[in-house]
Amino acid sequence: MISSANSIPHGACLQADVCVVGGGPAGIALTLALSEKGFSVLMLESGFLKADEKTQSLYEGEIADKHLHSPPDKYRQRRLGGSTAIWGGRCMPFDPIDFEGRDHVPHSGWPLSYEDLLPYYPEANALAEAGRFSYNAEEALGPDVAPLIRGFNSPRVRTSGLERFSCPTHFGTRYAKRLQLAPGVEVLLGANCTGIRLQPDGRAVRTIEVATLTGKRFAVAPRAAVLAAGGLETARLLLASRDVAPAGIGNHHDVVGRYYMCHIAGNVGMLTIHGAPGGVRHGYELAPEGVYCRRRLSVTASEQRHLGLANAVGRLHFPRITDPTHRSGVLSGLFLARKLISYEYSKRLNDGKPPTLGTYARHLLNVVTDPIDTAAFLGHWLTHRTLASRKFPSVILRNRTNRFSLEMHGEQLPQAGSRVMLTEKMDALGMPQLRVDWRYSQADIESVRKTLDVFAREFEQSGTARLEYNRSTLEEDLMRFGAYGGHHIGTTRMGHDERTSVVNADCQVHSVHNLFIAGSAVFPTSSQANPTLTLLALSLRLGDTLSRRLQAGHPTELLEVAA
Repeated sequence: MISSANSIPHGACLQADVCVVGGGPAGIALTLALSEKGFSVLMLESGFLKADEKTQSLYEGEIADKHLHSPPDKYRQRRLGGSTAIWGGRCMPFDPIDFEGRDHVPHSGWPLSYEDLLPYYPEANALAEAGRFSYNAEEALGPDVAPLIRGFNSPRVRTSGLERFSCPTHFGTRYAKRLQLAPGVEVLLGANCTGIRLQPDGRAVRTIEVATLTGKRFAVAPRAAVLAAGGLETARLLLASRDVAPAGIGNHHDVVGRYYMCHIAGNVGMLTIHGAPGGVRHGYELAPEGVYCRRRLSVTASEQRHLGLANAVGRLHFPRITDPTHRSGVLSGLFLARKLISYEYSKRLNDGKPPTLGTYARHLLNVVTDPIDTAAFLGHWLTHRTLASRKFPSVILRNRTNRFSLEMHGEQLPQAGSRVMLTEKMDALGMPQLRVDWRYSQADIESVRKTLDVFAREFEQSGTARLEYNRSTLEEDLMRFGAYGGHHIGTTRMGHDERTSVVNADCQVHSVHNLFIAGSAVFPTSSQANPTLTLLALSLRLGDTLSRRLQAGHPTELLEVAA
């Protein structure tokens, strides 16, 4: 059932086996999994079926450095389905090495392994509508598939790794009907969690406080509560719930909100591939089930360990869009239309400084002098993107020169100083707003540099290509747009020791027996991968954990034994 929180009587106290705070992909995956196991689930979603300006404004907050991070009300969407309303659909699992404790990655090591999560990845793939759980080119596309770069074969660099693309699936639209009909499920829209109230000893959740923007207030008394509100809002809720725990729930050791990560990303250098353009597979390929896939470069796990590299991938990409010397009418058209494109993507069509009239003129000249490719692109975009149910993922252009930039997407090393914290300013519901102080380190830049050097050496030794990049501008290239992609990771990190983590391997807050967290906030490290597929898998695993514990008895009595 899906209904409005305004239909609940003021001052009521609702009951449920599980209360899930947040209706994004993590919350929806968990809610559906628990319903199938016979439990009653009350989902509290702050937003509605469509975007609502007043609700979205509840995300507003401060930024320590506006050049490094977008305002917190950008990228994230406060509505049913969460940010899948605007995502690009890129899916790939974390790698086994991501779960390891690595000496060269401070604060690394998950309290669970890749094998622990592996059984949940296929269902996560299905929920994301990304086809089979198959991320190797030979397996997914067939043994006779052409290589990424003809003639390039390296024991140190992988070229067979894949990323798959969802439709992209808007979880709110796609799963609203299932949530409406699911037995034991009630979804309340416009329901804002404003506090988590603990028992006097602080060891269990007593109630979840809820408010609407129209002034209605009520509570939920669940057997177990799950925060699935995203990497920023989950930390905000814990820090703001201070009646029993003065520093905030789970924050006895000042860990909540720290170790905040996104990804290190940017277009770098020039890769010149020798031979005919037909020998390079730089675009999207269709898997047999009709899912778009794309290959990328990565350094093998053994070389990462040997060289002390953080995980990273590189994709063959067209030149920088803002530079009109690429002479592409399509790219120049995108630049000229950037104000008509959503914030999430138009940000990368700006170069940090206002373009000159001369720049505009050269872009316009590109459009005028490249009509055939421009017209072909517009036709393809209309049929394969605008009107298609499974959309072509992004702009891919015919490459006549075999010259590419490398689009790097790398793991960010966790550091305690990168964090979110509360301010004195309150939102419309009386909740303290957040201040975001995202930081990167020189070690992040150095790791990408070493990765590029491996790529360059292997290309040179194979005789297939030449990679050149400017070391003196590498940091600028990677940090031109700051924290990448709105991937909010690590603010309530997972670990064995409550002095350095917030939740345990089962996503349970260490100090509170019936409070759990779902989503990328619990990731101890960020990997090279976008977080969506892994947060879905982790949410499904949490569904199994909660099912076992709820069947065993009341969580406040039995979770400590099971942990």
